[in-house]
Amino acid sequence: MKVLKITNAEITRQRLLEMAENISGAWIGIRIAAFLLVLSGWKSTDIASLFGLSRWSIVKWIRKANKNGLAGVYDKQRPGRPSRISDACKRELETALEKPPKDSGVGRARWDGVVVGEYLKRVHGVTIRVRRAQQLLHELGYTLKQPAYRFVQASKRGIKGFRVSLKKTSHDPKRSKKPNDSFC
Repeated sequence: MKVLKITNAEITRQRLLEMAENISGAWIGIRIAAFLLVLSGWKSTDIASLFGLSRWSIVKWIRKANKNGLAGVYDKQRPGRPSRISDACKRELETALEKPPKDSGVGRARWDGVVVGEYLKRVHGVTIRVRRAQQLLHELGYTLKQPAYRFVQASKRGIKGFRVSLKKTSHDPKRSKKPNDSFC
């Protein structure tokens, strides 16, 4: 198998290490590490098995780096629909989440995906689905938790009253007649 080499003179060990210090992001770091290993003489198959990737991914990274230089380390902007929720809207939502939903005009006790969607529709005129609202909560650092229900212990007087009301026949002596067994 042919050993791949980085032929672009712009990509050196020192420049890649400088980039690794200044850039945040896991995939860019993995890509830089893969390039460093190629520069050290590793085969693409070994690098792929080290990072748990396909060999073809490593080959594409190296080809992109050979073609574009250091710019090949970065991902290009992927197309997609722009978000319906602006950054200003997210900031306002974040401040609203610090208070109960009732303070924001939504008649609920706690925030969840449905309530966030309703809030955005009422206040900002933005319609999103419940799952997107849950993702938005997660992006803002919140987690959804199920409420812990606590059952109130009944008093002895309450238990007696419940049992009396539960019985089919009344304990009232005036109404203690036996039902008529005739079917006519």
